[in-house]
Amino acid sequence: MKYAQIKEYDIADGPGVRVSLFVSGCRNACPGCFNPETWDFDYGKTYTLETEDRILRLLMPEYIEGLTLLGGEPFEPENQSVLVGLLRKVKRIYPKKTVWCYTGYTYERDLLQGGDKHTSHTDEMLSLIDVLVDGRFLLAEKDITLLYRGSRNQRILALHAAGPEGNCEDSGAVDAEQQIADIAKGDSNWK
Repeated sequence: MKYAQIKEYDIADGPGVRVSLFVSGCRNACPGCFNPETWDFDYGKTYTLETEDRILRLLMPEYIEGLTLLGGEPFEPENQSVLVGLLRKVKRIYPKKTVWCYTGYTYERDLLQGGDKHTSHTDEMLSLIDVLVDGRFLLAEKDITLLYRGSRNQRILALHAAGPEGNCEDSGAVDAEQQIADIAKGDSNWK
């Protein structure tokens, strides 16, 4: 796997001060994407054990809230096998830090069992992510006033009780299971 960048102090991609890993490779190619160079799977640097060690060290300070994965696309099959190993270590070493992940794919359609991007690593990866921001960036839905997302169609889904207090309320996250139930009933404004 290649990665485009590691932000040591990111305050835009989740609550608090975070470490963010921008992976390379994305098949969504959303028009208006803020990071189109990361669509290329060969863009950036090769992810190594030294890269992983650096990320784990950057997470060490108490003021770091957690890790955010984005890109590119973390849920491209080529990226999942590497990222699940990183997430295992993050959760083992820093159980109170939150993990956020941005994906252009949708949780119930693409990532769950039977979805186009579901692999042998997807379920474990989802089990290690506290908050998932899902959905393609849509230029027609762009809204710069939104917290932690770029277009109105994107959702902030609490996959697990996140953080030391066990909640995601300050992030604006909604419970993923409730959101899917609302979609099934036709009671959701999600597009």
